[in-house]
Amino acid sequence: MKTTRAGPKPGIAPVLGLLANALTWGVSWWPFRRLEALGLHPLWATALIYATTLLVLTLWNRRAWGQLLGTPALWPLVLAAGATNACFNWGVTAGDVVRVVLLFYLMPLWAVLLARWLLGEALTARSLLQVALALAGAATVLWPADGDGWPLPRSLPEALGLVGGFTFALNNVLLRREAAQPAAAVALAMFGGGALVSSAVALAGGVALPLPQPLWLGWIAALALAFLGGNLALQYGAARLRAGVTSVIMLTEVLFAAGSAIALGAGRLTIQIACGGALIVGAALLAGRE
Repeated sequence: MKTTRAGPKPGIAPVLGLLANALTWGVSWWPFRRLEALGLHPLWATALIYATTLLVLTLWNRRAWGQLLGTPALWPLVLAAGATNACFNWGVTAGDVVRVVLLFYLMPLWAVLLARWLLGEALTARSLLQVALALAGAATVLWPADGDGWPLPRSLPEALGLVGGFTFALNNVLLRREAAQPAAAVALAMFGGGALVSSAVALAGGVALPLPQPLWLGWIAALALAFLGGNLALQYGAARLRAGVTSVIMLTEVLFAAGSAIALGAGRLTIQIACGGALIVGAALLAGRE
């Protein structure tokens, strides 16, 4: 995703594109909670949002379906991207946004291990330090306040944050492995996964899809446009900035999510969580410097 071409500096536009994407995802918990208040479960909200986006992509490039169906190497990306979106959106809707987002951003830990397994990348001193920082941060965030017990997820949203972070890392490693695949097919795999996995989990869990309401249909359309725009902004920015710069800027999603959640009463920031979060963010920053 990085560019090494000589030429003029990219300017502020790519940075603003990345910030727009981070802001979109950082505050996405709020409209998902509004949709839940209207009777639409976050799994069905995710499925409908990505189905709408999928329709737009299909109208834009119908040949992408043939490329996707004819490329089995992209099929695991469908599941990884779909699980990431289902877990993240469900987790931040149902739980403490700050804790879920921090656990989700344990991604550097999983990325090091998955890159070793799937890409054959060597474990370096830097990557081992990333793992140590991320593990220490996770243990700090999850450690029981009374000190009794192990640092394990204590609720479904926390478990969703952890699983979502793992599948997000898997998604990124698969994208690196399949970098030569057609961009339209890759986009279709990711957005299609969001619709497929979320709806499958909702059906398996017996979550009912309510009758359409004009208000939440408007929210679905607006979020589909926001996520599509955020994805395009991410691609624009990431193609014009170094990968390390992109990684660091994308960490602002944590700030947007935590700040908005604390301000609106959807999350708490304690000294324990702040310390754990600093370690997790430190691991991500270290990953961004590679």
